[in-house]
Amino acid sequence: MSQKFVRLQNKNPESIAFGNWYATAVYDQHFIDTDELASYIQQQASVKKSDIKAVLDELGGAMKHYFELGQKVKLDGIGIFKVGFSSIGTKKREDCGAQNITTRRVLFQPETERVVVGQTTKDGKVVQKYVVAKTLVKDVVFEETYDTAMKADKSDGEG
Repeated sequence: MSQKFVRLQNKNPESIAFGNWYATAVYDQHFIDTDELASYIQQQASVKKSDIKAVLDELGGAMKHYFELGQKVKLDGIGIFKVGFSSIGTKKREDCGAQNITTRRVLFQPETERVVVGQTTKDGKVVQKYVVAKTLVKDVVFEETYDTAMKADKSDGEG
């Protein structure tokens, strides 16, 4: 299986990238829900689906608890979740407070790892060349699709 994409052209005449073409991720309209995720995990591990579902159902509540305490949540092999927000600016420091916070959201930073892609010798020392790979997606294969039923997310920008 692979992550599908389509080619889209930037049609914004105000953009410096106007006219450029970009690969844009597309998705079918099916979401993988908790039940389906639990079924997959059950096949990979020696834990019953009902137990997996129970844990996954509690995960959201547990994360909310720690967010309310101002903590970040790190799930090994997945990444870090934390609360983010927007606020209205004020002219005076004393006018700025919690009342100015407008939009709340959960931010996600995927787990990364250094992957050595080569090495050279410089001044008698071995220097490694590496890239930082996002663990969750480093092995994802990409494939262009012409399936018109697949849609790009509205949040996905072009370029």
